[in-house]
Amino acid sequence: MRDLVRRIDSATPPDRDRAVDALRALAILGVVLGHWLVTALVADSGALYGASPLRFMPQLTPVSWVFQTLAVFFLVGGQVGAQSYASARDRGTSYRRWLGARLARLFRPVAVLLTVWSVATVAMLGSGVGQDTVHTLAKLAVSPLWFLLVFTALTAATPLVAGLHPLWPLAVVLLVDLARFHLGAPAGLGYVNELAGWLVPYCLGAAWARGALRGRTTGWALLLGGAGATAALVLWAGYPASMVGVPGAPVSNLGPLTLAAVTFGLAQCGAALLLLGPLRRVLRRPAVWAAVALVNLFAMTVFLWHQTAMMAVTAIGLFTGGSLPGLHTVPDGAGWVLARLLWLPVFALALMVCWAAFRSYEQRRPARSATRVVREERPLLTPAVRRA
Repeated sequence: MRDLVRRIDSATPPDRDRAVDALRALAILGVVLGHWLVTALVADSGALYGASPLRFMPQLTPVSWVFQTLAVFFLVGGQVGAQSYASARDRGTSYRRWLGARLARLFRPVAVLLTVWSVATVAMLGSGVGQDTVHTLAKLAVSPLWFLLVFTALTAATPLVAGLHPLWPLAVVLLVDLARFHLGAPAGLGYVNELAGWLVPYCLGAAWARGALRGRTTGWALLLGGAGATAALVLWAGYPASMVGVPGAPVSNLGPLTLAAVTFGLAQCGAALLLLGPLRRVLRRPAVWAAVALVNLFAMTVFLWHQTAMMAVTAIGLFTGGSLPGLHTVPDGAGWVLARLLWLPVFALALMVCWAAFRSYEQRRPARSATRVVREERPLLTPAVRRA
């Protein structure tokens, strides 16, 4: 292990901004832990159905503020994407070749997930598992793909949006919400925000790449302005306080994206920018950096299979003959929360099994050395980033 840590640290280019990788890793791990904490599968009369502790215990709503970290992922995606495209253009690489290289790492693991779950769905139906249970499980398994579709679209549009000011897509989100909630527009119009809303942090990331986000002032402005706007929208405009969907709620901030979710994302982006300095200091430690680098190397595998890991543990637990607390029971009390926390290491172990089985599909070939961990997608320090 010490040798691996040493090789990863020595192979890292000195101008690589390790904090960017750390933000991406934190965003992915935040989504994983958030799903494991707010997604429950309740066993009832031989069937499984989805539930959320946020429905029964609204006092847990702040959990969604901590673990709904997708805005940070899009911030980093915009920064790395814009920087990567600018570098490719300087080298004379065509747009088609650049885009193909960036999307290949996404599509290979997605194809494997869809194949495995197609086979699993047919097998479950053929063995007599109820259609409601199969629908619940399959929906959870493929739910991360909506995010990848949006990310793919924004990545493809990088040459067009890299110079776009974030206020333009933010204005689109505002107008769509006004039309939906106050002018009687069709609810389907809200799905325009799935692109416009996530385009806001993506454009912020692109601005970061070209040096437009200067110092800690921008971070504080985004954090305080975003948090204040979100609080106002929740307290006086009727938006939900939860930043994730809650079954049975009339409005979800994520289905489709709302203005409150976007302003909350701005606050998260501000916090991320303020964390850059502390993260860079911590990541000087080789062991910490090695952990971050390894998470990034297989981030897509972790993201795609974390729900499957949780469902596998839940399904295996059914063979005990009873409903296990925190795993099969209704999430309606402190006992469920404590039990769920105890299940998290088991979910993590199951995810490690999935990682071992499917990690090779995220790379063109099996990693031969630690250098591959740090030489792909090299986010470099921009002058503005160095001053932050």
